[in-house]
Amino acid sequence: MNEFEIVNKFNYKKEYKYLDDVINHTLDKLNVEKACLSIIFIDDTEMHELNKKYRGINRTTDVLSFALEDNNTFPLPIRELGDIFVSIPKMQAQAVEYEHSEKRELSFLVCHGLLHLLGYDHTKSKEEEKKQFSLQEEILNDLNIVL
Repeated sequence: MNEFEIVNKFNYKKEYKYLDDVINHTLDKLNVEKACLSIIFIDDTEMHELNKKYRGINRTTDVLSFALEDNNTFPLPIRELGDIFVSIPKMQAQAVEYEHSEKRELSFLVCHGLLHLLGYDHTKSKEEEKKQFSLQEEILNDLNIVL
């Protein structure tokens, strides 16, 4: 059984229980069992600080993933995947910019971050980018989260 928690540091007031389905479906689709992770909702200021400190990029971003695993060669009873930080203001702005719902954008960012925790990295190559983004779209389409 997989375990996760969503920490709402931003005090995001809209419903986000649907993220349970996004997380569970992503983990099921990739045959991940006995894993735990956290999703933390934050503001742009904190995201900017994290991006600058850990990536050397002096601006905010939408999602950052901090993986605790760098390989899966050690058989552990529970996989500690890591943490996903989501900037709620950035997510909201992108939902408007891309002309879709906050549900769709937040689902996309959580799925995107989770795939990073599982080793996907679209920054490595065009092939990896296509693989990760195709999988994200497939997962959201499976859940009928399209707009």
